[in-house]
Amino acid sequence: MNRRVVVTGLGAITPLGNDVGSYWDGLKNGKNGIDHITRFDASGLKAQLAAEVKDFNAKDFMDAKEVRQTDRYEQYAIAAASQAIGDSGIVGQIDPERLGVYFGSGIGGFETFVNEHNSLLNRGANRVSPFFITKMIANMAAGMIAIHAHANGPCLDVTTACATGSNTIGEAMRAIRHGYADAIIAGGVDASIHELSFAGFINCMALTDSTDKDAASIPFDKRRNGFVMGEGAGALVLEEYEHAKARGAKIYAELAGYGSTCDAFHVTAPDSEAKASAKAIADALAETGMDCLASEIYINAHGTSTPLNDKTETAAIKRAFGEEKAKQVHVSSTKSMTGHLLGAAGAIEAIAAIKALENNLVPPTINYKEPDPECDLDITPNKAVETPLTLALSTSLGFGGHNACLAFKKI
Repeated sequence: MNRRVVVTGLGAITPLGNDVGSYWDGLKNGKNGIDHITRFDASGLKAQLAAEVKDFNAKDFMDAKEVRQTDRYEQYAIAAASQAIGDSGIVGQIDPERLGVYFGSGIGGFETFVNEHNSLLNRGANRVSPFFITKMIANMAAGMIAIHAHANGPCLDVTTACATGSNTIGEAMRAIRHGYADAIIAGGVDASIHELSFAGFINCMALTDSTDKDAASIPFDKRRNGFVMGEGAGALVLEEYEHAKARGAKIYAELAGYGSTCDAFHVTAPDSEAKASAKAIADALAETGMDCLASEIYINAHGTSTPLNDKTETAAIKRAFGEEKAKQVHVSSTKSMTGHLLGAAGAIEAIAAIKALENNLVPPTINYKEPDPECDLDITPNKAVETPLTLALSTSLGFGGHNACLAFKKI
């Protein structure tokens, strides 16, 4: 079986807003969601900035008891998934055994892990929460969403570091294509803004030390020196096309291609030759069966603002498209506005790609000032661009060498 897969619902919790409308409005207007850390005292750390979720109230999506029993990462996931489910109108329109959940997290309940470890050391084993395990483990976002949605179909967590969201969505697409479900709630989530995670990322030289929020997450800019950590969740309802059409669902786009490869090179550094990352892009393109003009393609790049990632991703795009065509493709990194949401990045960036396609508008790469000759693509500097779009790609490159690319087309 090779059934068509479409997107019928979207949901987002992001540093730019806690629904898809405010998130997209922030992207198209070049709003910066990065600011000084408020979750803990970061005065003693080299990294001072983060892209935090603001004004989030878990009780809008869960009862008070459930809030107490869940980690923040689960709460973000349930909120984004609830939005996507409501947007899709799929409740009551599908056999529960044909509805699945594929929802990933790069880290899981990091905050819970640290807090309960501190309880063990300071207060003893008897004071560790009985909900410690269920608040911490990375699969529980998927499990909790399935409970909320009464989804009895396949339910999986995917964990591939910064490629998590894209891999989860891509694998969900394959499950629907091959008949294992008629619809899947898919996406990614992370909520790891904590002193310990910052210490780890700082010491492996991944985070920027900039204290200027407008010169911190600056993908493809020659001044870039590390990423800014973000948090949040993105959710998509993927549905088999005929099933969606039969119930009169709104269709945002078709998920027409997916590529997944591994550099098999290094635990953190990308392979500078970009062969595997280019293949992920090329595979997603080939699967669409489309041969559209380069000027009608948008790539939401991984674009982390690290020295190695951005030049390697530039090389991957050139390998996949060819040098001349690559320079005609519209590219931007919305991480310039949201920071890097780790396991949620691929999911919220898939939403950005879909909204760009829907609106024929390429969101900008903000705060871009100094061109880098090693990153010489059209990266849509500083202002959004209105242009006809036929195809939108979203790329993700994760620690461990994980590469993923999703390809969306109009329907």
